Amino acid sequence: MPRPSVAEIISKHIPEAAVSYCLELWHKYPFELVLKKSRVTKVGDFCFRPGRKPKITLNSDLYPFLFLVTYIHEFSHHAVNIVYGNRTDPHGKEWKQAFSTFMEPVLRMDIFPDDLLACLQVHLKDPMASSFSDGQLTALFRKYDPSSQHLPVIKNLAEGEVFALRGKKFIKGALRRTRFICTEVKTGRIYLVPADLTPDY
Repeated sequence: MPRPSVAEIISKHIPEAAVSYCLELWHKYPFELVLKKSRVTKVGDFCFRPGRKPKITLNSDLYPFLFLVTYIHEFSHHAVNIVYGNRTDPHGKEWKQAFSTFMEPVLRMDIFPDDLLACLQVHLKDPMASSFSDGQLTALFRKYDPSSQHLPVIKNLAEGEVFALRGKKFIKGALRRTRFICTEVKTGRIYLVPADLTPDY
């Protein structure tokens, strides 16, 4: 069965009022867009290897508001890579600026509900590596997606699995009440990580 085109994916998964803009981004800096089955640890990613077409993957079960934000999040990585190559931090100032800039045209009342729109406007003043690191924004994502099954959380990871959180990598350990004992890979330091926290993209 042939893989759906970028236009087909965008038209199906993104709020109608944002479709033309998202296609404009793809025409500006083309990339391969691939849908993935629900992944426990991330909702999307960007991959670039020399000699290959840049690729963005997004979980196929994301509902429209989250699909749109994730699409632009990953596109911002792509745009930064075109300008700076690998000379920047993945979620450094260049990405923050790009994400805020590319989100601006969709921060509209005909695309997002009032409360989610207001929260996104605040979040984008200094966006985090993962939108899920913003508790208020995560709560609103959950509000508008009652199933919320695709939102990755620490408690769903296997013990011993490595995950990223706020720019650092950790190994998930045992549960202690409502938090997991996790070891930072680089330093060996121990942290107590809330079970319902969502790891970085």
